[in-house]
Amino acid sequence: MIIRPIAPLGGVRHNEPMTERKPPGVSFESYVDKQIRDAQERGEFANLPGAGRPAPAVTETTYDELWWIKRKMAREGFSVLPPTLALRKEAEDTLAAAVVAPSERVVRRLVEDLNGKIRGMMCRPPPGPPLGLKPYDIEEIVREWRERRAGRRGEHHGTAG
Repeated sequence: MIIRPIAPLGGVRHNEPMTERKPPGVSFESYVDKQIRDAQERGEFANLPGAGRPAPAVTETTYDELWWIKRKMAREGFSVLPPTLALRKEAEDTLAAAVVAPSERVVRRLVEDLNGKIRGMMCRPPPGPPLGLKPYDIEEIVREWRERRAGRRGEHHGTAG
């Protein structure tokens, strides 16, 4: 028999005898069940991360050696998109932000910054898929913003009276 320290995730260390093999005459299932039951009684399964929640679904059908990296990045909110696709996503988000911007000055600043990034990307060879974007017409976006804003004001005044 070997005495080995056991460090459960709960943080308490136990020095308990642990055999290398199951005792003769005991079924494997009984032996494993007893080990699990003993560990539960010692509280080694208490306060584990994710306790009380279902295990995350496995959606990949083939084995991927980088599964843990991908899951960690998703959990941390990171993405690994080629720069052109990342800029397309940024353009989509920026245009959505421009729609609800509080002032024309903010709309202009958002689109000017975006256009600068698009022009910069257009001036160098694409590191991934083609960008498929060109600078946006700031005046057109501001005009649409003004129209939407005027429409919302009209709706509010119509319901108030």
